[in-house]
Amino acid sequence: MTTRLNRLAGLKTGLLCLLLCVGLPAPTRAADPQPYEVTLKPTGDSALDTALRDSSSLISLRESAPVGGFALAERARQDEERFRTALNSFGYYKAKIVMTIDGHRLDDPLLYGDLERLPADPPVPIIAGFELGPQFKLGKVAISGPVPESVQQSLELKPGQPAMAADVLAAQGRMLNALREDGYPLADVPVPVATLRPDANLLDVDFQPNTGPKADIGQIDFSGLKRMNESFIRRRLTIHEGQLYQPSAVEAARTDLLSLGVFSAVRAVPGSAVNAEGQLPITFDFTERPLHLVDMGVSYSTDLGIGYNIGWHHRNLFGNAEQLNLTAAAQLGGNAITKPGYNFVAQFLKPDFLHRDQTLDVSLTALKQSLQAYDQTAVIERLALNRKLSQFWTVSVGIEGVQERVDQQGISRTYNLIGLPMTLSYDSTGNPFNPTHGIKAGLYVRPTQSLGQPSATFVTMQISGSTYFDLLGNGNSILALRALLGEISGADTFDVPPDQRFYAGGTSTVRGYRYQSLGPQFPDHNPTGGTAITAGTIELRQKIWGNFGSAFFLDAGQVTSKGQPFSGSWHAGAGAGARYYTPIGPIRLDVAVPLNKLPGGDSFELYVGLGQAF
Repeated sequence: MTTRLNRLAGLKTGLLCLLLCVGLPAPTRAADPQPYEVTLKPTGDSALDTALRDSSSLISLRESAPVGGFALAERARQDEERFRTALNSFGYYKAKIVMTIDGHRLDDPLLYGDLERLPADPPVPIIAGFELGPQFKLGKVAISGPVPESVQQSLELKPGQPAMAADVLAAQGRMLNALREDGYPLADVPVPVATLRPDANLLDVDFQPNTGPKADIGQIDFSGLKRMNESFIRRRLTIHEGQLYQPSAVEAARTDLLSLGVFSAVRAVPGSAVNAEGQLPITFDFTERPLHLVDMGVSYSTDLGIGYNIGWHHRNLFGNAEQLNLTAAAQLGGNAITKPGYNFVAQFLKPDFLHRDQTLDVSLTALKQSLQAYDQTAVIERLALNRKLSQFWTVSVGIEGVQERVDQQGISRTYNLIGLPMTLSYDSTGNPFNPTHGIKAGLYVRPTQSLGQPSATFVTMQISGSTYFDLLGNGNSILALRALLGEISGADTFDVPPDQRFYAGGTSTVRGYRYQSLGPQFPDHNPTGGTAITAGTIELRQKIWGNFGSAFFLDAGQVTSKGQPFSGSWHAGAGAGARYYTPIGPIRLDVAVPLNKLPGGDSFELYVGLGQAF
């Protein structure tokens, strides 16, 4: 009996304990890893705030490298030192940093015990505050050792300006560049010695350059040439033995050789020591590109249909960077095309012909196109000299012969044309596929003698230009403007061959209208072409996210068969487009609508291609 009572009592006790255990909360366990949130209190200086945020490993590693409580405290201590460095770099050498983790300062002895008990939710708060104190100014700015006066001026540091590390290091770089440009190729400028004067809130800096010997350019050697003739490279070289050694001149020579298109890489390697004659030798090391290149492309628009092109290129035909380019193109479909057409071009380019930076350009073209405006079958021979006048300016003068048969409105005529095309062009954009700044402009004049029936002598004059504004300074928002003026003088419209007249409409003038559809028309609404043209475009190109962007544009233009530019009936088209930016250039898709639709015209036009419209 007693044993039974004891068993019942034990059972009751066990049940009571179980009930108590179920009713009580489980003991708190620390999270491992420990989630956290970081707050950096603003300092009032946006640049400093950015530098502090960028220096923080708590922020950069929060998601990619989670840690437990003990390691989290150590990461915060390391950030405190990083913050100190960032503050010093902005001249705040007396700044105070106050960091807390869950309300505990980093030197709180209870911090680690608290971190061991914190749960995963909510994340532990980490807060960093900054008391900047006075911003130190530059005190004495000294240069230990003799240097030319021009080098001293390159520092651009003055006592009293904020003691910013970035300014001091930039001055160090300017001094080094100035010394080397002054003919000291082996000069070295170590990080300047900085001395704090806390009582005066000043920072003294002392630059201690080692100029090394002054030198001229010594022997110039070449390596890596395989198919290129060394004699051509020596004639092309813009530097010579005995001239003052300047890195900018050497770099300009290297860039110029690379621009030939024959080399994938050109390196200028200076010697390690100046010889007894006070000269420093240079070796140019070349990597030649493959001799041959094949390229292909495709485009589409509703007016011109699908365009295909393929090219075969020889980069170095005779060892002097001569180029042979063979290209073929075909146009299929499109509402401005009545039959498929083709275009074959053979082109030979010889650089430095009779004069440096002067290229001989010889080409032969065979084409056939059937457009709404006319049908044309032609052979074109062209001989031109293209001279690079400067970095941005180029001039071209040539002679051109055209033998063609043109059908328009059921009338077929044969023409023999002799022209003297002359072009003056300017281009400071630097990127043909996606310009973001600069100007492109061209003046084109072409006196022509037509020997067909009827014969005529006329002069075609055209001026075009486009300019680009980087609205935000980061290449993401570009305002692009384009303008075109042209006039044919000396002959009436129908004395000028149809293919030599002006037409508007299409991607190169006014989008939203069929190719060549704007201007005077025959009774059946087919274009006649004109003797004067005016066109303009305003386009906003905006990157949206990553490689994706958009464009919004307004085009306007007119063509007249009598009078001068601006005297015809204006038509305008508006549209929007999408862009996908690739390393070569943006893939472009534009949709445009006519703002004043032509009789029998289309409601919209679609354009797809590589590169911006202009």
